[in-house]
Amino acid sequence: MTKPRVVIVGAGFAGYHAAKTLRRLARDRAEIVLLNTTDYFLYLPLLPEVAAGVVEPTRISVPLAGTLDGVRVVVGEADRVDLQNRWVGYRSAEGDHGQLAYDRLILSVGSVNKLLPIPGVTEYAHGFRGLPEALYLHDHVVRQVELAELTDDPAEQRARTTFVVVGAGYTGTEVAAHGQLFTDRLVAQRPHLKVRPRWMLLDVAPRVLPELDRRMSVTADRVLRRRGVDVRMGTSVGEATPDGVLLTDGEYVPTCSLIWCVGVRPDPFVAELGLRTEKGRLVVDEFLNVPGYPEVFACGDAAAVPDPTRPGQVCAMTAQHAQRQGKLAAHNIAASYGQGTRKSYKHHDLGWVVDLGGKDAAANPLHVPLSGLPAKAVTRGYHLLAMPGNRPRVAADWALDATLPRPAVQLGLIPANAVPLESESPELVHRT
Repeated sequence: MTKPRVVIVGAGFAGYHAAKTLRRLARDRAEIVLLNTTDYFLYLPLLPEVAAGVVEPTRISVPLAGTLDGVRVVVGEADRVDLQNRWVGYRSAEGDHGQLAYDRLILSVGSVNKLLPIPGVTEYAHGFRGLPEALYLHDHVVRQVELAELTDDPAEQRARTTFVVVGAGYTGTEVAAHGQLFTDRLVAQRPHLKVRPRWMLLDVAPRVLPELDRRMSVTADRVLRRRGVDVRMGTSVGEATPDGVLLTDGEYVPTCSLIWCVGVRPDPFVAELGLRTEKGRLVVDEFLNVPGYPEVFACGDAAAVPDPTRPGQVCAMTAQHAQRQGKLAAHNIAASYGQGTRKSYKHHDLGWVVDLGGKDAAANPLHVPLSGLPAKAVTRGYHLLAMPGNRPRVAADWALDATLPRPAVQLGLIPANAVPLESESPELVHRT
């Protein structure tokens, strides 16, 4: 008897944990195929630490083949889904085309950088959604400090050591916090460079971390300002140019670095499916089923999952939701074969953690507000528990960073044109 095949598209938080859970439930009674553009699961929350040189990039790149035993991994990019004949088309890294037939399908294609119609942004800004973008930012920051040291022009020095981060959410706040510490260390190694790097954090919101508890916002704001980050709330970029940015308050800031962290949008692949969407996300019911297609499930950033704690609204695009939804999709697929009963999506907010670099963090585990070293301990403990692999290596990098000087060189592996802001695959290097 032929085993039923479950195809999972996307190996982010939702897809990875769907595959892991389904493998445990199926116990060789189903074939599980995971289609993903890379052969690793990327632990996104530690991406700012990669850009700052705290953690090596391979530490947060958890191999699929080594951690999902019994799951067939296909490296390729999905380019079509035939819902009537039940197959997924894909293009491999070598450009070859293939098809994967399915009995059950999980769509968990994730998200990409959110774009806004601001002149010059797509040409001169770089996002922060994938590993190539983090590696590029690390090299770019080191390069700007090195070039600043070489010039005698004070204006050029200031421009090269000014870094503008747009978006004071989770990612942007961490990028600015780690970035200020990183560049301060770089300048300390260069006694001839007398200017202190300036990091700016912009957002139209009234406070940093607007989506999180206000006490966490206060902690993060206090740490950033104490560290020297120029925090500008109620302000954003009105126009980007090759030499700087014009702010919405009329000020022109000369800079060579515009880092775009305004949020994410569903992968454009979702819009090509011909299914009903809500704000670009696939409409699903409380069981994560796509209406009209009982064999198709969707979860994570690609799905508009009803939020039971906020009637009439959908779940936010967060890793916590994606991971929980991926596990539920696996359980409900098992239930569709008679193993258990299907369940609706429910969740309880267990709190958030924000790493601010050095000894600083903000956290509210079980809604208990923490800052300083206690928050740092909780934050790092959470990340180690949440990572599906490489935990000892990440812990070792943290220990080395706390005790030894941080090496900082630019390898030049990712050129600027390889990580355009307007990309449907920020996890891949763009080839022109």
